[in-house]
Amino acid sequence: MWCSNGGNIIMAITYSNFLTQVRNYTEVDSNVLTDAIIQGFIRSVELDVAGKVDYDDLRKYSTSTFTATNRFVSLPSDLTIIRSVQVINGSVRTFLEKRDTSFISEYNSSADTGLPKYYANWDDFNFIVAPIPDSNYTVQINYIQDPPQFTSSNETFLSKYQESMLLHGTLAEAYRFLKGPMDLYNLYQKKYDEEVQNFALQQMGRRRRAEYDDGVPRIKVPSPSPN
Repeated sequence: MWCSNGGNIIMAITYSNFLTQVRNYTEVDSNVLTDAIIQGFIRSVELDVAGKVDYDDLRKYSTSTFTATNRFVSLPSDLTIIRSVQVINGSVRTFLEKRDTSFISEYNSSADTGLPKYYANWDDFNFIVAPIPDSNYTVQINYIQDPPQFTSSNETFLSKYQESMLLHGTLAEAYRFLKGPMDLYNLYQKKYDEEVQNFALQQMGRRRRAEYDDGVPRIKVPSPSPN
């Protein structure tokens, strides 16, 4: 599979070739490192990276509806963290303020209705708003999605553009599982940690450039004058 990366054409690794690389590096065959076991290693790395790097590919948004008299709104099935919630009333978009459930429950105890101003996480499937909607409103949920899984039928951002990081993290997981030589485990863990850090810096740089291009004002940091 060919893909573009900043104008450069690169060849994305296939899932089967990735598994072969893991077995070749560890010199352990599929009788021990089965597909399912390596898939578990890959998933651990994907979740670890997502917990450490807020990368662009995980940012999504979904639209739903605030239904009149219903204080609950369903969450997207792939959501892990809500970044923001906007209610759309005609041409006006308003960000809701995040509060805790106690505040929302107390606010709604009066049974007042209106345009929602606040939201709180309720459970794994819903969030709750206040005041209770007095009409149907469109709502946009900006969120961080559960990281997509690299499988035989699905390439991901990491498998396409961060193959080395994904491989080194998977090898570190493999050597931990195999209780292999500590020097090799430490080698791959160190490589992985460095690549995660570089990836995080890369994403921060992309955001800064995007803010500059969009004309977002930057705060000047005072610095002492040279003597």
